[in-house]
Amino acid sequence: MFLRTAGLTGRRFMSAMSKSMTPMEDALRSKIKDALKPTTLEIFNDSSKHAHHKAMQGVTSRETHFRVVITSSAFQGKMQLARHRMVNSLVRDELAQEDGIHALQLTTRTPEEEEGRRQKEAAEA
Repeated sequence: MFLRTAGLTGRRFMSAMSKSMTPMEDALRSKIKDALKPTTLEIFNDSSKHAHHKAMQGVTSRETHFRVVITSSAFQGKMQLARHRMVNSLVRDELAQEDGIHALQLTTRTPEEEEGRRQKEAAEA
């Protein structure tokens, strides 16, 4: 992630850092990186695609729906449900928070599964 810091120094820089425009995404990224040490981490904010849904009426957050793709050796030997539980437990506060994350779609792979997927795509191309 590129963070532009030109013109921001000292306290003003720290203030800009603490007022992120994407606090939920930042929390997802930080918690997943720290706990799972992923080789791949892609986070897609799909909130705008769901803003018109009835359940989202009155919600002011622009960070409610995410798709996350994670490749990590921490998933080795675990079924998909166990992998998803690992991630959900990491971000339980963001899921429980009012106007927090409403939907979290996860794709979880081991490095070996990711390599197999890439080889299959290359062979089909």
